[in-house]
Amino acid sequence: MIVFGLLFALGADPLPESVRKSAESHLGGLLRDYTFLHQNPELSLQEVKTAAFLASKMRELGFEVTEKVGGTGLVCLLKNGPGPVILVRTDMDALPILERTNLDFASRATGKNPNGETVPVMHACGHDVHMSSWLGAARILAGQKEVWSGTLMFIAQPAEEIGVGARAMLSDGLFTRFPKPDFAFALHVEGNVPHGEIAYSVGPALANVDSVDITVKGKGAHGSRPQHSIDPIVLGARIVVGLQTLVSRENDPFQPAVVTVGSFHAGTKHNIIPGEAKLEITVRSFSDSVRAKLLDGIKRTAKGEAIAAGAPEPLVEVRDHEFTPALINDAKLATQTAAVFEEVFGKERVKSHPPVLGGEDFSRYGRAGVPIFMWFIGTADPAEVKKALAPGGPTLPSLHSEFFAPVAKPAIATGSLSLVSAVLAKMKK
Repeated sequence: MIVFGLLFALGADPLPESVRKSAESHLGGLLRDYTFLHQNPELSLQEVKTAAFLASKMRELGFEVTEKVGGTGLVCLLKNGPGPVILVRTDMDALPILERTNLDFASRATGKNPNGETVPVMHACGHDVHMSSWLGAARILAGQKEVWSGTLMFIAQPAEEIGVGARAMLSDGLFTRFPKPDFAFALHVEGNVPHGEIAYSVGPALANVDSVDITVKGKGAHGSRPQHSIDPIVLGARIVVGLQTLVSRENDPFQPAVVTVGSFHAGTKHNIIPGEAKLEITVRSFSDSVRAKLLDGIKRTAKGEAIAAGAPEPLVEVRDHEFTPALINDAKLATQTAAVFEEVFGKERVKSHPPVLGGEDFSRYGRAGVPIFMWFIGTADPAEVKKALAPGGPTLPSLHSEFFAPVAKPAIATGSLSLVSAVLAKMKK
């Protein structure tokens, strides 16, 4: 396990002694908060109990709390003299997954999905670690006003998992009803990085994420008389194969791009050719030009294959309301903050991280004109990571896995202290 004393003994310590002691003193309470949050996850746009829990904790610290911003979002302000406004963001929502970690405090919660169905719910993306680290940073900073000056703007955001929470908070006046921040920070867990380590990217970090639905229209018939049909399953399969060339033949190999068909639904019985088929596609890119080319290519491919089959034109819907723009870390802010992390945690524990094709709507605060920086904190047992890296080694549970179980204590210790270090680098007296 990581202890704060060991962390600081590894290199130069730019933080006051009082901050270190405060971080150590709060860790036990943060683990209790983490256990509660892990056992009581809520789905996107339903984070009512979670928001109430966080609001209560922040009010106890002296923050001015505004609830129901962008749905269930919180804006928590703490003013402490002149200086910059620093935004620190956590996300709150969980996923419709049945937890299989065998933890003593494993989630047994359920929720209603958008179709009204009861589903199991789990914090399989580490948002419980995010919230606990966020609370830890708030507690440390609220109790150490003598070392910083400015305005803290701690926000708890809903619906990150479906990519709509940041947009909802911005649309509800996040940067007009409240001070527009000078800088914005956030962190995310990483399941294949050892706990105690921090990974970061300068510039592009996470991708544009689009969801596309295609309804393939055909003509139904008896399975024994295919000549009377326009088979949407065959047509859909041709579309799936055709889409592969958008990346392999039309995209510049030096420009990252992914087109994945994640769902293909059609038919009800062995001997019935259905009248339609439905495809669901995820599209990933970093540049807006590549994104536009991929989306146009999907429409063109679907239409072209339908013409070739003599079928009606398919319905192609790009789900713009779920679009998440690429997360581009401000290069100067990322470089400066990473240097602070090296001083606090030791250079061997702070490493550069290549961009990944996951998505994160923290990016929207950057697009709104605020310099942003998101980094990753490790959650895995170092011994298990070493085994996984060995030839033929086991695969560690990834984010969004029913087996994802972060080593909470050192992850929260690193998370809360990294947030404090980033804030103090801009607000330290």
